[in-house]
Amino acid sequence: MNKAILAFALTVGFSASAMAAEFTGTIIDEKCSTVASMKGDVDCATKCIKGGSPAVLLTDAGKIYKIADQAKVVPMAGKKVTISGTAKGDTLTVASIK
Repeated sequence: MNKAILAFALTVGFSASAMAAEFTGTIIDEKCSTVASMKGDVDCATKCIKGGSPAVLLTDAGKIYKIADQAKVVPMAGKKVTISGTAKGDTLTVASIK
């Protein structure tokens, strides 16, 4: 009986971690994400992302998330956004962005 309860609890825990959540922050290129003055610089973020530096989400708390599906976030470079999606480690999979 205890093994069944443990298996159920683990299943619920794993499925909860795969559920969608919202992440708010600024889309910026990875190279400039550690430079505070670059946050919100649309022109620089757009230029650097098009130049090959991957887009990331920089939260207000300073957490940096990699973005699994770059094409969905590139149009939002340099802007504050809310991403609905799932996180696996430090990588976000985007369901929607606003």
